[in-house]
Amino acid sequence: MQQQSHQDTTYTLNKKNIDPNPFQQFDRWFREAIDSVPNLPEAMVLATADKQGRTSARTVLLKQFDENGFVFYTNYESLKGTVLEVNPNASLVFHWRELERQVCITGKAQKVSRQESASYFHARPRQSQISVHASKQSQIVKNRQEIEENFAHFTQEFEGEEGPLP
Repeated sequence: MQQQSHQDTTYTLNKKNIDPNPFQQFDRWFREAIDSVPNLPEAMVLATADKQGRTSARTVLLKQFDENGFVFYTNYESLKGTVLEVNPNASLVFHWRELERQVCITGKAQKVSRQESASYFHARPRQSQISVHASKQSQIVKNRQEIEENFAHFTQEFEGEEGPLP
């Protein structure tokens, strides 16, 4: 059996086909990922470190990007939110196996406007909005029954009105 060399790969990285603007390059690669990656091409690993330097990584979803940065949403009281509040330095990693590509991004996180957060939150399905109130991110849950009772409570509390932005 003959081993295939890296030069035979479909997605060869070549300086002549790289855009000098990294945001335009990312846009091109992201569109390729949307066309080629069957499951969540917008999934990215967010890595953070708290004041003591303890690291944490988790997967979040890219909601939009432009030359100002890459947007994801989280509850400010979640582990992500509290860590980023004290140390805004963060890294993102996209891994698109089908394209034989990963993209690493580093920088400082900052909050989007409250209006932008509210617009995103209220565009989510109603059950997702209620779920945010029923089960707090990064908090220990006693059991499933607790979540179901909280969900029923907030479903009734917010009946006929928009649930509040957490």
